[in-house]
Amino acid sequence: MRAPLRRYQTGISFPGMIVIAIMVGFFVMCGIKMAPHYMEYLTVRDVVSRVAQEFNPEEQTIADIRRKLANLLNTNQVTGIKPREIEVFREDGKIYIDANYEARIHVAGRIDAMMRFDDLKMEAGVPRYD
Repeated sequence: MRAPLRRYQTGISFPGMIVIAIMVGFFVMCGIKMAPHYMEYLTVRDVVSRVAQEFNPEEQTIADIRRKLANLLNTNQVTGIKPREIEVFREDGKIYIDANYEARIHVAGRIDAMMRFDDLKMEAGVPRYD
């Protein structure tokens, strides 16, 4: 009676282990390739937030915001978004900084991954408590 039960309890096969290893390897590779872009996003978010918080509408202009953004992005070696791609505009008497952007990462062959960072629109001169 014990012999037939043992036949069904052999565990995972070698091809099954290979498939699982390939899947795990793919996700680890994607994580390794996406991590630098995510870290750069955190830097951009910090820079935009800092510039928005430090903005004083009585002493500074939109050109001052652009100059400060360009300096901070250059200092932090951000290459995923250029300072000219960041929109600084006035709407309803308030100044907004919109630094939303996308990053495309080559994964393998003809496969690319796209990361969309779309929470980088902030009102200048308003304290943020993230």
